[in-house]
Amino acid sequence: MSDNLVEVKNLTKVFPIKQGLFSGHFGKPKQFVHAVNNVSFHIKQGEVFSLVGESGCGKSTTARTIIRLHDPDGGSIHFGGVDITHLGEKEMYPFRRRMQMIFQNPYSSLNPRYTIRNIISEPILFHKLAANKKEADEKALEILNNIGLRPEQADRYPHQFSGGQRQRISIARALALNPEFIIADEPVSALDVSIQAQILNLLLDIKDEYNLSYLFIAHNLAVVKHISDRVGIMYLGHIVEVGNKNTIFKHPLHPYTNALFASIPVLGQKMKDPAITGDTPSTPIDLPSGCCFRKRCAFAQKICAEVVPELKEYEPGHQAACHFVEKGGC
Repeated sequence: MSDNLVEVKNLTKVFPIKQGLFSGHFGKPKQFVHAVNNVSFHIKQGEVFSLVGESGCGKSTTARTIIRLHDPDGGSIHFGGVDITHLGEKEMYPFRRRMQMIFQNPYSSLNPRYTIRNIISEPILFHKLAANKKEADEKALEILNNIGLRPEQADRYPHQFSGGQRQRISIARALALNPEFIIADEPVSALDVSIQAQILNLLLDIKDEYNLSYLFIAHNLAVVKHISDRVGIMYLGHIVEVGNKNTIFKHPLHPYTNALFASIPVLGQKMKDPAITGDTPSTPIDLPSGCCFRKRCAFAQKICAEVVPELKEYEPGHQAACHFVEKGGC
């Protein structure tokens, strides 16, 4: 039996662009945003797997498609050994409790008209995880205590809390349903640096206490290094490198990964040459042929425009999608 909780294979998601009344008529082709392109990875029980990349690379769309907030256009998603790729809403219902999401902006994800007690206890009652309101309230207060808030704060409203406290409340709401898997989509990027470490450490503590697995979405490499077990690097909807955290930070194989790491400032040291040119396309509509990164890569050659590089394993557990890894070009 596999110890993978989540298995994603060749996942694809595109979005049609609205172009007006005559879109698709009179020879004007429809255009699509290619948000996720043939993405494959797995997440083990109890593991923190992070997706890293610049804004617009498809990290959040991948996460929302896995949890079925978006319907996939290709590939498959297995959760706990069950294929959930094409399940209808009724069939997905039992999985909704087992998969929870923590969003970037905690204030917009909390109902401002509800007290914190109700925000946490209502899902418990809805999913019948408590026999009555009293039992649900008791569970809500226990969870609040576990995430660092006092029971007497339960009857306050979201606007009465700081950003860090609101993110703790979002975490508590996710924990209320006893999930197995949590997607954390940039959960600390909107917080002060002084608060970020507290939230990251809280996520690690509850992971062990509640036996959780995480898909962690981020662009901050220091945050990723702190919390991750394994890391996937995304560019224009593709995963270009996957590996153990320590391996990928010490020995990156793909030129894009090298460029990301080269952009990290080190006090007293000169910035490295990232071997990267131009900017990431703001919208992945007309994707380049072959390698998705070739137009910004200093190592690109003819084969890069003609053949899509496979995600190949170059050392145990360490994969990269580049034609020149073995030749030392990256």
